[in-house]
Amino acid sequence: MNTTFSCVGCGKCCTDHHVPLTLAETRMWAADGGTVIVLVEGFLGNGLGLPALQREHAERRSVVVPSGATQAHVAITFAAYNAGRCRNLDEDNLCRIYDRRPLVCRIYPMEINPHIPLTPTAKDCPPESWEQGPALIVGGQLVDQALADLIQRSRQADRDDVQAKEAICELLGIRTTALKGDGFTAYLPDMAAFASAIDQVQAAPLPGSAGEWLFHVSGNDIAEQVQAAGANVVTAEPLNYAFISLRAA
Repeated sequence: MNTTFSCVGCGKCCTDHHVPLTLAETRMWAADGGTVIVLVEGFLGNGLGLPALQREHAERRSVVVPSGATQAHVAITFAAYNAGRCRNLDEDNLCRIYDRRPLVCRIYPMEINPHIPLTPTAKDCPPESWEQGPALIVGGQLVDQALADLIQRSRQADRDDVQAKEAICELLGIRTTALKGDGFTAYLPDMAAFASAIDQVQAAPLPGSAGEWLFHVSGNDIAEQVQAAGANVVTAEPLNYAFISLRAA
C-alpha cells in the first residue's frame, strides 16, 4: 500500500479532537490556560476485552493497580480538551504554538497505536490531502524516518509517564476506570488543582499505587465478568466523571 499526504490547512484535525499529551506537554497546556481531559481505561490479568495481540502494547503503557481481590492494568491519557476549534488556531487555521506544538500534532496523520493502521477514509482531511504531496507510506512501510522517530518518542513517553499520571490521579481523587473495549471514564479536573498535582508529583519520588481502583462498565453482563475476575465495580452514579461507552447500542 502506498499513501501520499499533504496538509491543505483545513483545520479539521484541530477541531473537536482531544489531543493526547505527554506529561510535560500537559503541564505546559495547563500553564497556557488550556483545559485537559483525563481519559482512563483498564483491563484485568485474564485479558478480559483485550485482544491477545494487543496485550504487550497495552501493558507497556499501563500501570498495575489494586482492584478488589485482584490487580488491574490502568492506562491514563491526559489530552488537550478541544470541544470545537483548538484554542491555538488563528483565523487562518494556522497554529499559534506551531514550534512547540504537541508530539501528536507533529505525528498526524499517522497513528500512535501500532495496532491501528492509517486509514485515510477515517480521517477528517479532505480527499485532496491524499492526492498530492510526498510519499508517506510505501509498500506498507512508513518512509519518513523523522516521523517514525516522533512516533517512538510518543510511545516511550506513554510508558515513562504512566506512574506519574497514576499518582496525579490519586491526588485528584480519580479512581474509576472503564474496561478497555467497553468505554472510557472521562474527567475534567480543575486546572489549578491539576497543575498543582503535577508539580507535587514531579517534586517527590513516586510512591507505589495504594488507592483502590473501581471499574465502571456498560451493563450487568460485563459487571459479572469483571467481578468474577476479582475486581470491584462501581454501583453509584458518577459524580466527577462521565462514562463514554464504546458498546454498540
